Amino acid sequence: MGPAAAAAPALALALLLAAAARPAAAWDLWALRCGFSADCECGFGPDLRGLECDLARNLVGQPLVRQQVMKGLREFLEKQNPVKPLVMSFHGSTGTGKTYVSSMLVRYLFQGGLQSPYVHQFSPLVHFPHAEHIEQYKENLKRWIQGNLTNCGRSAFLFDEMDKMHPGLIDVIIPFLGPSWVVYGNNYRKAIFIFISNAGGEQINEMTLDLWRAHKDREEISLQDLESAISKAVFENPQSGFWKSGIINEHLIDFIVPFLPLKHHHVKQCVISELGQQGLEVRSDVVQEVADSIPYFPEEEKIFSSTGCKTVASRISFFF
Repeated sequence: MGPAAAAAPALALALLLAAAARPAAAWDLWALRCGFSADCECGFGPDLRGLECDLARNLVGQPLVRQQVMKGLREFLEKQNPVKPLVMSFHGSTGTGKTYVSSMLVRYLFQGGLQSPYVHQFSPLVHFPHAEHIEQYKENLKRWIQGNLTNCGRSAFLFDEMDKMHPGLIDVIIPFLGPSWVVYGNNYRKAIFIFISNAGGEQINEMTLDLWRAHKDREEISLQDLESAISKAVFENPQSGFWKSGIINEHLIDFIVPFLPLKHHHVKQCVISELGQQGLEVRSDVVQEVADSIPYFPEEEKIFSSTGCKTVASRISFFF
């Protein structure tokens, strides 16, 4: 084993422990309350009306996402003592808005959004890069989540790129996701867990294409059918972080949120929005050219964007 490989577990542990230590290093009046009050909310101040409005204005082509996210949050937050943490899983192809929605969600829930010391993000490539160290990663992850939830039960955890997570690793957090009153001596039922994955995107795209071929609108797609197809796809895929996972098998995910593939007119909406954000003139010729430059599938019909709106921002400069 070379020096870099040998240092990998230590580096991953250092990253996790450093993140876990953030709340202690960033004490303010909110954190002081966290230390002495059982009702501590740790910078948690949900603005559901603002979130719903922002989703309606700025999330392009994803009515099921708005529906599921708002339903999940409302049901969870209306309970003073929820029976379990809120667990949502975002699925869809690249560029359809999964990361965008997750960052928007925490921005309307926590003071400071993604910069809040009570919002924690995981990346498999950063925190868990080497499959041979999975047992060490499991211990690190359990300690990391337990430490932060002990500090503040009202915390959020975002797991990005679950399709790149080593199979078996994520199951170590199962005790934190269920309806237990206490785990390791603490009540964690006010926490929020969000999984983000491209896995299931192929199934979503196929079902959306089938609707189009049947001359039906993409918005007519069945949420129940999508949930079933996504769960089956990620559970049976050996390359997925949810492969044979107890999280799926024990039905610990409260809301599976499907992100549909985007059509040409959705991409044009993204171009218009991006032009405004860059302070550029919204010219119809530029909007059309940028949208036309993006690859679409199927190869012959070219109905849905292969990259969603992911490359829109980088393409605009070629047309000015």
